[in-house]
Formats: sequence, C-alpha cells, structure tokens
Amino acid sequence: MGMKAKITLGAVVGIVVIGAVSANAGGDGSDSGSGTSGSGTTSAAGEKAGGGKTEKKAAFEGDGDFQVGADVKPGTYRTSGNSDGMCYWERAKDSSGEMDSLLANDNVTGTAYVTVKAGDKIFKSSDCNDWEAVDPKAAGSPAAKASGDGGMFAVGVDLAPGTYRSTGNSDDSCYWERDKDAEHGIDSIIANGNVSGTAVVTIASSDAYFKTNGCGDWKKTG
Repeated sequence: MGMKAKITLGAVVGIVVIGAVSANAGGDGSDSGSGTSGSGTTSAAGEKAGGGKTEKKAAFEGDGDFQVGADVKPGTYRTSGNSDGMCYWERAKDSSGEMDSLLANDNVTGTAYVTVKAGDKIFKSSDCNDWEAVDPKAAGSPAAKASGDGGMFAVGVDLAPGTYRSTGNSDDSCYWERDKDAEHGIDSIIANGNVSGTAVVTIASSDAYFKTNGCGDWKKTG
C-alpha cells in the first residue's frame, strides 16, 4: 500500500491504539532503536538487554516485497537498530496492494519482532535493517531495565518479567504494550496504555513481548 503509516486494526483498544499510532508514526521513539534514553539498554532489544548479541545471518533484506513460502518462510523474525521510524513492515493476505489485503503493519524505531503466518501471502519491508530469524528455543540473559525507546523486548530473553517503573513522561507520548505474540493484531495485545508522568507496569512471565515507545527508561522494582 505504499503509505508508511500504521493502520489501526480495530477500535477495541480505542484511544490507546490511536496513541500508539501517533508514537509509531512520528519517529519520536516508537519502537526505539536509537536507545538514546540512556538506560544502558541498547536500541536493539536483544543486544545489551540480552547479554550481548551474537552475530546472526540475515534471513532476508529490509527492503522489498517477499512472497511467503517462496522468499520468506513462516516464522518469527527480528529487525533491530532502526531509527527515526522510517522502517515500515506489512503482512498482507494478497498482493493487490488494497486496504483489505492488510493483516498487520507498523512503523519501527529500534527493534521489532514479527511473526509471519503460513496463511500470509506477502511480507513487505521498507527502509528496515535486515531481518533475522528468531529461534523460539533460544535462551537469553534477560535484563532488569530497558530503554523507553527500545521497541520490542522478548520477555524472558531480552527482558526479565516483573514490575517496572518509568518516570518523567509527558503529554501522553509514552506508549507501552504487553503482547502474547508478535502477530500485531488486536488480539495480540494483553494490555497497553498511554502515559503522562510515572508509569508502573507488571510484565508477567507468560507475556511474550513488551513494547515501549517514547517513554522514559524502565527499571525493575519488583
């Protein structure tokens, strides 16, 4: 569809999702990659947070339209180190380019995880860093802090479960999200919020991912 803006997939979370779109589209730290918040966590969710990222071979490039099954195998992929919200990805059920073909999409700053399903037909990526395949059985060294602009963190791999606190947020620009998977549909969201001031969020060990855009750094308090 060419337009680099996140499309709201429903109104279930209403104004909160709208807030997430605003954070994502503006390069204001949506799925952060620059890691400028200074938490000590690097922009890529699994680098410093994961105890040192090892070099991985790219599964496919960050620019192009890829046919699922031929160019891209179903599975979960990760892109990291993106900046300014210029990375855009899209899952589509056909190659028509029409709005009805869109399954999920996002603008990314920092790190993103995306699960490509067997029923998807096209995966589109524009201005993103290369995508790497994620090993679902991989162990990590989960951190107890995270950059508020870090993007997506895999719980138990990049980030330890527990209660986290972020301070100094203003104008509802801080958006957080707890997710049960990386499909990026409305049903993927366990809970989310837009925050001014201080935010306190408990990430459960059963959560798959924690997403943070435009927030002050998160530190584990319990």
